[in-house]
Amino acid sequence: MLYQFSFIAAFLGLALWFFHPHGKWVTLLRTLIIGSLLTYAGTLIAADAPAAYRLQTLLRDFLFIGLFGAAFSFLAGKRIWFILGVLLSGLALFVYARQFLSTSYPYREPIPLDTQGELLLEFREGAAPSDIQPLLDRYGLKATRAFYPEDPAFTDLDNYYVVDVPANYEGKLTSISRQLDRTAEVIWVEENEQIQVNPLKSEPVKTAPGPSFYGLNDPGIANLWSFQQMDMARLYQILDQKKAQPVKSALIAILDTGVDAGHEDISSNYRSLKATNDNDPKGHGTHCAGIAAAVSNNNIGIASFSRDNRFTQVASVKVLSAGGFGTQKSIMDGMLFAADKGADVLSMSLGGPSNSTRQNAYEKAVSYARKKGAIVVVAAGNSNRNAREFSPANAPGVICVSAVNQSLDRAEFSNYVQDIPMAVAAPGVDIYSAVPGNQYTRYSGTSMATPYVAGLLGLMKSLRPDLDADQAYTILTQSGKDTRNTKMTGKFILPGAAAQALLGK
Repeated sequence: MLYQFSFIAAFLGLALWFFHPHGKWVTLLRTLIIGSLLTYAGTLIAADAPAAYRLQTLLRDFLFIGLFGAAFSFLAGKRIWFILGVLLSGLALFVYARQFLSTSYPYREPIPLDTQGELLLEFREGAAPSDIQPLLDRYGLKATRAFYPEDPAFTDLDNYYVVDVPANYEGKLTSISRQLDRTAEVIWVEENEQIQVNPLKSEPVKTAPGPSFYGLNDPGIANLWSFQQMDMARLYQILDQKKAQPVKSALIAILDTGVDAGHEDISSNYRSLKATNDNDPKGHGTHCAGIAAAVSNNNIGIASFSRDNRFTQVASVKVLSAGGFGTQKSIMDGMLFAADKGADVLSMSLGGPSNSTRQNAYEKAVSYARKKGAIVVVAAGNSNRNAREFSPANAPGVICVSAVNQSLDRAEFSNYVQDIPMAVAAPGVDIYSAVPGNQYTRYSGTSMATPYVAGLLGLMKSLRPDLDADQAYTILTQSGKDTRNTKMTGKFILPGAAAQALLGK
């Protein structure tokens, strides 16, 4: 905002300077122009973007100011023409500001699209692909219904169609999108981008035995530095003192590569929603499920957020392939499916850079899940960039999770979340959890931090089923503690303090 304001102030100051260069306000105008340009330069230097991009922005902006400065100089003294020129330049400034005035660096790497459906279209209520059939026929486009929400009254996603563009027209995708967007029947066009998850596998490290006062017999707790930093002993103490009883067994849906439903440390807490979801060829989803809801006090593996396993269950919704690939459509299909199956928390350790900072379909899918009573938790991403440029981390209504290490420093890979409305931090480095085949290993990533938050929210929803995302975020951030850079990570979750806030003094 400061960048835009300083640029516009410098532009207007320059116009006023040439309009009346010898008036009594000349000193004030000179100060305004110089101050605005210095502020502009400072915001550009501090911008989160490569040096080449900042230099490109500088040259483009100064070319714009220089051209209009020359015009103002030429028209100086010609009062009527000068006023007309200022009005026209004001219109040009408005267009330029909307199109270019941003220090947000667009993610320039090409993002692959689903080859079976490159575009998502939202049609107006009552409209259908048949209404634009000539345009579809011109390029051989195939449009099929994208989503089937159980409660269409809660959402407009039933008006979305996925469009497959033939290979010979993929080079004209931008032009096709614009033509579709200009039709009266289509109100939104966005790309159906692919994403891939690749957890960062950690080397084994020696860990000291965990404290005995957890009251748990799971041997793998010795490998969980996260329990010590989150002060899990305090959580179990609060649950004991309050004699906390679950109002319901909250369901945590892991939207991922699947979950090994037969894993020794997951099976007793597992609820199957569909048989095809109950395996995990990659291991990513099983690792997340173990973090969120491993069986506690079973003398094997690790533990989770309650000693007696009555508070939460975990389910799998397979939205990614065996290779860890998915698309926006597959992910949103999974979100609707999980919400319709009554999931209380959607844990989404996935996402990727996006061509667009605004994607209506994700926003509508999150809204649908919230209306169905679910809280959506999403990984910030592992690119050491601004999470605002990644989806679905930037979708309104989600709780976004960054990763920190044992010292509560932001993990070197973790995206930063200062521009995300609801964001918190959780352990995400060298996280020990389950993988398929009754095995255990350490992974690192915001993928690992996310199910820690989802597991805690599942516990909270079991105690207060009507808890919504906004209320939950307020509790997590007010009860959390600072990291080494809280602005970039959000507050670090403290389960005991969160339970205390939820249950009262």
